[in-house]
Amino acid sequence: MTLRVVVADDQDLVRGGLCMILGSQPDITVVGEASDGLQAVERTKTQEPDVVLMDVRMPVMDGIAATREICAATPAKVLVLTTFDLDEYVYDALLAGASGFLLKDMHRTELVAAVRTVAAGSSLLAPAVTRRLIADVLRHRRTAAVPPAPDRRLDALTPRERDILREVARGQSNAEIAAALFVTEHTVKTHVSNLLTKLNLRDRVQAVVLAYESGLVRPAN
Repeated sequence: MTLRVVVADDQDLVRGGLCMILGSQPDITVVGEASDGLQAVERTKTQEPDVVLMDVRMPVMDGIAATREICAATPAKVLVLTTFDLDEYVYDALLAGASGFLLKDMHRTELVAAVRTVAAGSSLLAPAVTRRLIADVLRHRRTAAVPPAPDRRLDALTPRERDILREVARGQSNAEIAAALFVTEHTVKTHVSNLLTKLNLRDRVQAVVLAYESGLVRPAN
């Protein structure tokens, strides 16, 4: 199966380089380019890509707003491009629905592997990396007296599913969760699948974001 990709970046040379790298792969086709966020949304809706490679800082509509609209209206997965891995923009992109982020100084093999990973339905970020990012951002927001916002979706979870979600948010793997809760790894996988469905989340990265945003898990001091 050929993967369909839209590339959004306001710098022509950067966008052209990304398109060239991806287009050289036998299983990837670049079906659209965009120089601003609004174009990215339009290209995604008309070209129906599997993955959108999205720069954060763009004119007309920034990458965060574009990600939010794309994730709400289409099944496309969004990979965010950024300069710094602990950038608050990255956190906002994950909150908007992005499946992960890439640094702009990545190697070409990392870019190709990332697109394939996200297209296959997996989140690019390890939960532990997401946890570090979220914890840093929320510690900063807490100093500005921004409290966590309760999320009523959590009411649908069973006590065991809440336990699983807490462990996922702490960056634990299925095997580690199974050992901590004295259950099988298959049981953990089932619970994770169930809670993602109940919470209407795309992947584990989104689960980590929700757990911290709702206050279910708090960043360590």
